[in-house]
Amino acid sequence: MSDQKLNILFLTYQGGMAGSTQSIVYLAKGLADRGHKIYAGLREEMPIWDMIDHPGIVRIPMRINGKFDFKNWKEIRDTARKYNIHIINAQSSHDRYTSIFANWRYRLNTKVVHTRRQMPLSMGGVLQRWLYNKKTAGIIAVSHPVKEALVKTGFDKDHIHVIPNGTPREKYERIDNARVDQLKEKYSISPNDFVLGCVSRPKEQEQILEALKLIDEPVKMIFAGIEAEERFTRHLAEFKADHKVYFEGKVSSEWILEYYKIFDATVLASTMEGLSQSLLESMALSTPVIATAFAGNLDLIEDGMNGLLFENRDPQQLADQIQKIRNNQSLRAALIEGGKTTALETFNIDNTILKYEEYFSSLIH
Repeated sequence: MSDQKLNILFLTYQGGMAGSTQSIVYLAKGLADRGHKIYAGLREEMPIWDMIDHPGIVRIPMRINGKFDFKNWKEIRDTARKYNIHIINAQSSHDRYTSIFANWRYRLNTKVVHTRRQMPLSMGGVLQRWLYNKKTAGIIAVSHPVKEALVKTGFDKDHIHVIPNGTPREKYERIDNARVDQLKEKYSISPNDFVLGCVSRPKEQEQILEALKLIDEPVKMIFAGIEAEERFTRHLAEFKADHKVYFEGKVSSEWILEYYKIFDATVLASTMEGLSQSLLESMALSTPVIATAFAGNLDLIEDGMNGLLFENRDPQQLADQIQKIRNNQSLRAALIEGGKTTALETFNIDNTILKYEEYFSSLIH
């Protein structure tokens, strides 16, 4: 790899509490620490604006209102020209198009690379596939299942490079035990309680409630990131056991890690995840994980070794996996040990940073 330092522009119109967005912060800071010049096109009002503050990163306020936001095209143009940008790495859906169109329209001659963090939700159109295959320097998929799904929709497999998400060790050094105690008090958690958690936006979590209908021993279920929508609450009257379910809605990033410390297990019911930051966070904090045997979960979890898997839409299997963690202490200990190794070593953010650096450098030499 060349020692030449790169000028890299990260773009994201997102910036809320999604774990994938937070991973951009650590990636950008890591590349800046390695001497690259990093620029970030962001919305000023989003939390990521403050999170990405770093001496080696120039934050550039950008408004992104859709694929054909001409003002945003010009913002990208002006940034690319002013800072001699070598690589534009678009991290979210609108950015993928605006970066292509700005590069094309204004002949910026930068390398546009798209990171795909979720499974594709549709087949896409001919124009979309042509733009991605012909007008980008490459696509980064955060897991092998994401790459496989993109290839099935018509994307060129040789154009897709797999670089998994990562998580940093230092992120988990700031756990506030006083906050953990406050959460235990808030939910009246006693030593005999079994607490199940889910940290996610609304996805396919109804099947968690379906599984709880099949469990006779009481569970405290906490949904962080999900409101009490009717599609969820309608299940509550059908429980056989005295389960307690809490819908917490949006949880501040300052508190979210403490939630994992009150969970006896974390469940992710989703077929969208490219490679889940929530699962990595849980594993890093010694909380066993259960997830759908689908998408990026298959890259992350080896069933029975560092977590448990269940088939999507199989609530009985999910219920069985929950009970295994509850009742099998030797299995629980093995999952905790395997999970920590997976999160903090195999998927450490330092590995991700080096792979991005190698890939970006290969595109301009």
